[in-house]
Amino acid sequence: MDTLKILVVDDESRMRKLVKDFLVKKNFEVVEAANGEEALDLFYSDKNISLIILDVMMPKMDGWEVCREIRKNSKVPIIMLTARGDERDELLGFELGVDEYISKPFSPKILVARVEAILRRTSQSSMEDVLSAGGIVLDKAAHQVTVDGNVVELSFKEFELLSYFMENQGIALSREKILNSVWNYDYFGDARTIDTHVKKLRNKLGDKGEYIKTVWGMGYKFEVEE
Repeated sequence: MDTLKILVVDDESRMRKLVKDFLVKKNFEVVEAANGEEALDLFYSDKNISLIILDVMMPKMDGWEVCREIRKNSKVPIIMLTARGDERDELLGFELGVDEYISKPFSPKILVARVEAILRRTSQSSMEDVLSAGGIVLDKAAHQVTVDGNVVELSFKEFELLSYFMENQGIALSREKILNSVWNYDYFGDARTIDTHVKKLRNKLGDKGEYIKTVWGMGYKFEVEE
């Protein structure tokens, strides 16, 4: 298997070295950027970056600006790092299409585990994995979703969430089960993450968003009306 390349963006050299050392131990290739402008230059010049670990607070161009710019052209998985545990920051991150959000200080081992989980899911696409229901067609290999033939742009996590819903049609899914299956780690029962993503997903699916039904006091169920 080819070595996967990860871009680590942080203005603190000690933080970059810490993250890089743990990733290299797991056989990842790491490229570094000390600010947002440098990160964009690296990203656009290197087409083989599989994932970005991006700090929020940086000089010249902060993490939010970098994320906005990258999301105009790419769905590459992004993990945001921040020293602030502000709920508004977290929600903004998900609005911008961030795949994971980690507050400092954090365990490098946990960060690496999340990196591996995301990359594992992105590499599991099969050429025959096409899901279809009620006018929605989800192609895992192409990482593309169409609604009545029109392409719908989804973030990595929105795509994974819709895929999980479609694979479990008619089944009531608890928030805990969704977290464990789609995010692949424990969010300590915090349902805001799922609810934020479901709201965005419903909006992007238009009328088909009604297929994602709320199961009050429990979670959600994907059901197509015949």
